[in-house]
Amino acid sequence: MKRNQLTRRISVASGNEPADTVVKNGRIIDVFNGEIVEGDIAIVDGYFAGIGQYKGKNIVDAKGRYVIPAFIDGHVHIESSLVTPSEFAKVLLPHGVTTVIADPHEIANVLGTAGIQYMLDSSENLPFDIYIMLPSCVPATSFENSGAILKAEDLVPFYQHPRVLGLAEVMNFPAVLNAEDDMLNKISDAKQFGKKVDGHAAGLTGTDLNVYMAAGIRSDHESTTAEEAKERLRSGMYLMIREGTVAKDLQNLIPAVNEYNSRKCLFVTDDKHLDDLVIGGSIDHNVRLAINLGISPVTAIQMASINAAECFGLSDKGAIAAGYKADFSLVEELETLKIIHVYKNGKAVVEDGKLVTDCISTHKGGSANLKNSVHFDDILKANFNIPLSTNKANIIEIIPNSLITRHIEEEVDTCNKGFFQPSISGDQLKLAVIERHHFTRQIGLGIVKGLGLKHGAIATTIAHDSHNLIIAGTNDDDMVLAANTIKEMQGGLVVIKEGQILASLELPIAGLMSDRPYREVYSSLNNLHNALEQLGANDYFNPFLTLSFLALPVIPELKLTDKGLFKVSTFEHINISTV
Repeated sequence: MKRNQLTRRISVASGNEPADTVVKNGRIIDVFNGEIVEGDIAIVDGYFAGIGQYKGKNIVDAKGRYVIPAFIDGHVHIESSLVTPSEFAKVLLPHGVTTVIADPHEIANVLGTAGIQYMLDSSENLPFDIYIMLPSCVPATSFENSGAILKAEDLVPFYQHPRVLGLAEVMNFPAVLNAEDDMLNKISDAKQFGKKVDGHAAGLTGTDLNVYMAAGIRSDHESTTAEEAKERLRSGMYLMIREGTVAKDLQNLIPAVNEYNSRKCLFVTDDKHLDDLVIGGSIDHNVRLAINLGISPVTAIQMASINAAECFGLSDKGAIAAGYKADFSLVEELETLKIIHVYKNGKAVVEDGKLVTDCISTHKGGSANLKNSVHFDDILKANFNIPLSTNKANIIEIIPNSLITRHIEEEVDTCNKGFFQPSISGDQLKLAVIERHHFTRQIGLGIVKGLGLKHGAIATTIAHDSHNLIIAGTNDDDMVLAANTIKEMQGGLVVIKEGQILASLELPIAGLMSDRPYREVYSSLNNLHNALEQLGANDYFNPFLTLSFLALPVIPELKLTDKGLFKVSTFEHINISTV
């Protein structure tokens, strides 16, 4: 802070100089004492200068509304919204979210350091704060082909950037356990720069959690049960309570939160689709849901603001108090959390629920060099033949609204050549992951149960974490058309039925994000959802986002990579046939 700014802030705080803005007649949420207080709120140079009795050049009448700190998403992949950072900001600001901690893991898996740099550049000078945690595991494992490989030395230069806070979710637990050089270098580099290290402790308990803590990893967003949540809190970790589009863990985790441990809990969305963000909201949705499940409104707001700020060392965020950034919202009722106005750095960015500011990045580089990332030979029907030695197969079974899958064995249909035949009645469909980065011609094949399609095929280049092309279908012809359509679009999502393209969404930036305004993307998503209905898809989970996680080989139990069927518990590929 410059000396003259400090002098002015002190002068305003003491009442010797009028504030830029004074908020009057508001009921202020005190996140430190868990109370509601009243008083004038003085703002100068984008910061709160004090609460008391103040005069200002501009008066904001809160009209008895609650004044709450702006929300912070503690862990999010912006790429999962399918839009660029500036469009993402436009979506979140009306929901009272002014800060996110983003992990550009997805685009880094496709484009490496160029992807990280794009996310930093394209989020410059927005009325919205995007902090970055550097991807720790690119690729996530050695059991798939990724678009890039990031070593410790590739990440070091980024630590000089003021919006880089640390090392993102360390998901390769075996690398930590075995003290592999590159992983330890990544962790130690982050620590030497005074940065944070995020965890990804899916399925870890007991001694394994001790390993994480011993390595300096201090948070986790992969808890799915209250007991897992308690164990992480007991170990000293911050508990990130996730409510995304697929992973909806909040209801199961909230029973673990109490008056003693709530200050170590924060909210995250992780992966949330654009349509869910527009309709249901972001962290504001987590807050409402927590309140409905019995958490006091003030505690829920703490978890969405000051707790997240303290977790990441953002010492001037998350509270309505002198010396903190003037990021706040005015809401009608705490229980329903109807957000009326939102302020960023003391300036109105949302009025009466409508965005009133431009969210335009000053970065001039564009995204042209990030396109044309989908590379594979034209696909033929023979590429999808699954030979079986018996009529019993290892199958990936979907658990609705969960990243976790089940490994089951079932009898399946085969043709006279011994190839697997999809079964609509048995809900057994073909699944394929096609390497799309380096022309390796690698195609992993499997069988999925629970997706519920009655016709056609769906495909997407969003396939965590390496983002190869993933396709599920009821027949080979539609799967072939889906693959070749995605190649022609250079990334995106497509719905095929009986040789016809019912709907599609082009995602030319790394095969992950659109270069179009979010409202156009939102309209295309609605078209995709309508098309999914024609395939007979169910409506109680998102088929596309569910599909995208079936290729994630760090989440139990059974997944599919471009190298084949992968058993997470043993970290090895297995045959589709049970014998």
